[in-house]
Amino acid sequence: MTQNPPNLRPDLARATVPDDRREGQPTIGMVSLGCPKALVDSERILTRLRAEGYAISPDYAGADAVIVNTCGFLDSARAESLDAIGEALKENGRVIVTGCLGAEPEYITGAHPKVLAVTGPHQYEQVLDAVHLAVPPQPDPFIDLLPATGVSLTPRHYSYLKISEGCNHKCKFCIIPDMRGKLVSRPAHAILREAEKLVEAGVRELLVISQDTSAYGVDRKHDESPWKDRQVRAHITDLAREMGQLGAWVRLHYVYPYPHVRDLIPLMAEGLILPYLDIPFQHAHPDVLKRMARPAAAAKTLDEIAAWRATCPDITLRSTFIVGYPGETEAEFQTLLDWLDEAQLDRVGCFKYENVPGARSNALPDHVPEEVKQDRWDRFMEKAQAISAAKLAAKVGQRMQVIVDEVDEDGATCRTRADAPEIDGNLFIDDGFETLSPGDIVTVEVEEAGDYDLWGRLTA
Repeated sequence: MTQNPPNLRPDLARATVPDDRREGQPTIGMVSLGCPKALVDSERILTRLRAEGYAISPDYAGADAVIVNTCGFLDSARAESLDAIGEALKENGRVIVTGCLGAEPEYITGAHPKVLAVTGPHQYEQVLDAVHLAVPPQPDPFIDLLPATGVSLTPRHYSYLKISEGCNHKCKFCIIPDMRGKLVSRPAHAILREAEKLVEAGVRELLVISQDTSAYGVDRKHDESPWKDRQVRAHITDLAREMGQLGAWVRLHYVYPYPHVRDLIPLMAEGLILPYLDIPFQHAHPDVLKRMARPAAAAKTLDEIAAWRATCPDITLRSTFIVGYPGETEAEFQTLLDWLDEAQLDRVGCFKYENVPGARSNALPDHVPEEVKQDRWDRFMEKAQAISAAKLAAKVGQRMQVIVDEVDEDGATCRTRADAPEIDGNLFIDDGFETLSPGDIVTVEVEEAGDYDLWGRLTA
């Protein structure tokens, strides 16, 4: 078992589909990098390929070609994507590149001129065309049966559910809208049908994702579509209410704190969806937020947090922040620390600012020296860690539901309702775990707490 935070990046996924290839069947491998939204893109590509008669290889050697789904947001991610492409070329030799970094084909071909093709993010048809050219399909309709839920790159008991593409925000540090376009929401009935099929196939937790989840449906003017015996609006509140009736945990990610988010909190208090909000606050000082081109309402945000907790006392709040943004002064950073003291967020991530090719923030004056960024990151994470440790210590003695993610000879690795996979903490069960299986939802009593993780025992 591994304790949080992990030593290795959790966002490298390779398909874990059964190796049931027939003789001579064309076979494709997949390496998926980046965020869960990219992971969903990889799953869709593999599902389409399976439907066309391709087998999926779990390794390079068994594949006729390899697709590398890249991330291109930060320099570190761009470098990792280039490394993954190079590894695939070395191990297999026939590589098709897609994903966010694919929006810069010259950058990729400049480093790796031997790639077969380069396509941009969520360009499914172009990826399939490239695969067809490199490895022609040979479908057999009597043998190649597509699983009802398609191909999954996550454990079968949880699944990411993407509700929209793109983003209408114009944050100066971000190039996602340039790579993925403006907000395009899926129809409500299509999302609910996919969610229902996932639950019917054994998924116990739905992780709702998009670039801006709370803006879902704005581009569709919140139109209605038929679902069961009623009409459902393309609105995050309506969508969450309907998904909450499917019998699985429903967890919301990437929720901007628009006023209508407060309408989600009663659904959490009722137990329809998990009492968990993942909100990218990014900073607390109004001047920094203004330079970021983000809403500058940190004080009002504290009022909203207080109101959410009044309605749903056990709500878990997760967020990410950027330190060392161009022009950030020591006083502005101290405001962020003071805000964090008051907000008492449960789960916190922090990034040191770095220039992203094409981002408008690159041209801002007064860039912060690297050693100052590191110092501020250290101080921020020290405070966040202390808050996390105190909050987890308060849970010792409580009984709570957990979902089992993994069982090995040492014990069971689980998550509470306050923990999203990969990015949050774990709860470990060291005794009496032998009968547990991934996907089980059981009740435990918390016996011990660390900075990020809990330990507990099963209760009757």
